[in-house]
Amino acid sequence: MKLTDGLWLLKDGAKPAFGFTVTDVKTHGVGIDLQVSTRPIRHRGDTLGGPLLFVNLTSPSEGIIGLKVKHFGGLAPQTADFELFPDVPPTPPNLKTSKNPTSATISSGPLSAVVSTVPGQYGIDFVPTADPKHILTFSGPKSQAMVNLPSKWATMSASNAGVMATDVSANPQGSPLPAFLRYILIELNLAGGEQIYGAGEGFGGVVKNGQAISVWNRDGGTSSEQQYKSVPFYLSSRGYGVFVNHPGEVELEIGSEKMSRVGISVVGEEMEIFVIYGPTPKEILTRYTQLTGRPGLPPLWTFGLWLSTSFLTDYDEKTVSGFLQGMRDRKCDVRVMHFDCFWMKQYEWCNFTFDPDMFPNPAEYLKSIKEKFGVKVCVWINSYISQGSSLFKEGVEGGYFIKRTNEDVWQWDLWQPGLAIVDFTNPEACKWYGDKLKALLDLGVDCFKTDFGERIPHANVKFFDGSDPYKMHNYYTQLYNKLVYNILQERFGEHEAVLFARSATAGGQRFPVHWGGDCESTWEAMSETLRGNLSLTLSGFGFASHDIGGFEGHPPREIYMRWCAYGAFSSHTRLHGSGSYRVPWNYDTENDTSASKALAKFIDAKHRLSPYIYAAAIEAHETGVPVQRHTMLEFPTDRTTLHLDQQFMLGSSLLIAPVFTTDDRDTEYYIPAGKWTSFWDPAKVVQGPSWVQEKVGYDDLPVLVRENSLLLVGKSGVGKPDWDFNDGLEVKVYELSEGASAEAVVPGGKSTEKAAVLRAERKDGKVIVNVVEGSLKGWSATLVSQGSGSHLSTVQAGDDGASFTL
Repeated sequence: MKLTDGLWLLKDGAKPAFGFTVTDVKTHGVGIDLQVSTRPIRHRGDTLGGPLLFVNLTSPSEGIIGLKVKHFGGLAPQTADFELFPDVPPTPPNLKTSKNPTSATISSGPLSAVVSTVPGQYGIDFVPTADPKHILTFSGPKSQAMVNLPSKWATMSASNAGVMATDVSANPQGSPLPAFLRYILIELNLAGGEQIYGAGEGFGGVVKNGQAISVWNRDGGTSSEQQYKSVPFYLSSRGYGVFVNHPGEVELEIGSEKMSRVGISVVGEEMEIFVIYGPTPKEILTRYTQLTGRPGLPPLWTFGLWLSTSFLTDYDEKTVSGFLQGMRDRKCDVRVMHFDCFWMKQYEWCNFTFDPDMFPNPAEYLKSIKEKFGVKVCVWINSYISQGSSLFKEGVEGGYFIKRTNEDVWQWDLWQPGLAIVDFTNPEACKWYGDKLKALLDLGVDCFKTDFGERIPHANVKFFDGSDPYKMHNYYTQLYNKLVYNILQERFGEHEAVLFARSATAGGQRFPVHWGGDCESTWEAMSETLRGNLSLTLSGFGFASHDIGGFEGHPPREIYMRWCAYGAFSSHTRLHGSGSYRVPWNYDTENDTSASKALAKFIDAKHRLSPYIYAAAIEAHETGVPVQRHTMLEFPTDRTTLHLDQQFMLGSSLLIAPVFTTDDRDTEYYIPAGKWTSFWDPAKVVQGPSWVQEKVGYDDLPVLVRENSLLLVGKSGVGKPDWDFNDGLEVKVYELSEGASAEAVVPGGKSTEKAAVLRAERKDGKVIVNVVEGSLKGWSATLVSQGSGSHLSTVQAGDDGASFTL
């Protein structure tokens, strides 16, 4: 929330009470407590009255320091708070506190916070413990405040101006604001050259500097400033991250109000943030996902091709079977068949019942396509129940829906006539909803697309457990996705559950996979989805996907083919549209089947790369470092990488550069330092750092392998991602430097199992590849060296591994 009118003025009527002078310091075994006056204390008379800020510094885990700023502390406790350390216990912080006449310090392993207690100079510096003169960021004088703001300045905030507050059906009573709103403000310094990332799935610039971001989930498509997945966490290029422990609306002014500040404001009487040390961006994500939850691990089969019926299209058993046969005939192997909304009758979403006119015997039909085509089955669901659904009456009578404050069921007509929303704070509602899903699993469904969850009412409503509706607006999706994910996990086992979810908040990474929502079928929208995916995976999410070809509209052939290439090398790959199908023959002609051939090529490559990709998935699950990652995560000291938003790394070794233009125009991408070898043509090697400009055919995609890498690949034509990695695995050693070594994990294919660890070493002109942990049968090694086919040699590995002499 912007509080100022330029450098010198406040907005009319704004009354901030800035922290000014520390009047009391208490250091103890778990942190530091401060009393901070908001005015000079010249004599005892100045202590009569407030406001006084009560500030607490503590550390929940090593390398993380919490800062809580509180005004009034007598408020009733609220539910709907983020769950901290849900998967990995905190690391003992080796906490130390100290104070002297001018400062107080709290240290948590590698991170320290130094409080200035000099009268009139209150502020906090966050520094590396080992280098306290290097300030990561600071909250200086007049950077923490309690603010009374005239509500006229808040009428356009996301929570007050959005459809859930202003629509006559959503909020018929209206929501007149009080004369003033109470905010807590914390500002942190934004240094020259510092870049900010994350804050959820933003579709604008991946670098967030200059952006005003409302952390408030909205259903606005990829072409707007709204976000389906709003996450109150950001990551800085200076080696730290910030998590705002507040599930309600958080307003971030990232160099957008004050050019050298990140302003964080929330409505209420207190705010808590956690400053998270790296120093590398990967280490920041590891600590952040320790705090809010590690990304869940999807099963191996999910990394194959997902084919959707699309949204508004007509389809029945014949249509679906025809699609699957057509994809098989074209060697575009489908691993998951997704049935979108109209598997249920119109006006009856959700009744969780297959439309009997289209699917008269769903159990038999699902069994038949599984047996014939080897697919898993996904169906679309959401948590909205139309008044036309047979379940609506059950929900009303059971008290399973969100209610208005007058006890009426909350309803409106957007999306489905008279829809109500399941209240997941009610345990009985959770059981009721869950039982409907379990019945679908009994029919043969394997996973769910958990759509929607953003437009959750917060004005004049109440939840079963008394949760604050303002906080529940964002947090609702966590309860929704967690319930569905746990039902799948209970049925199929740990690491065997997967969603295709659209909405999320902090911690939502625990319930993968998430896709980028509704995009147009344009070059620009394709770029939007990549920016959204990169921002999401810089916000703690391990996996990301998007609608190949775009959702709205029908993509031209050239866009479809480019998007197929990009989608195949995303962590998860799905063909999905709105009013038209995304099967490749829709983009072929009688004399040109290149769309189908290109898709087959890219999907085959992804299948071959399955052991490499799944090893990266296990890494994401164990460390929080995503599969599909911004280039700067791998090259944080290369400042050119900081602004890249049209390319990415898939794992640590593959650079992917999607093409956003036709084949007669140059595309451009950046190669960091080192030798990079084309995945498709080992004779093509690029020496970085450099920019590459080239024309790229529609059946091609720049995929480059980093030097000193071991790349695990399978045979062409395996047809699925979940093949036996002990059958025909090829270990490719790329441009291994003299004296260097490289390792790769061979996944077992189930859960986090690791079948083997391979190591390649080069010494005295000889390259040796060995299994150093576990066992591996029937594998071969290929040395890719010097960028020439004549230096490309393959040997079958024996009991003592494989070796090459250069």
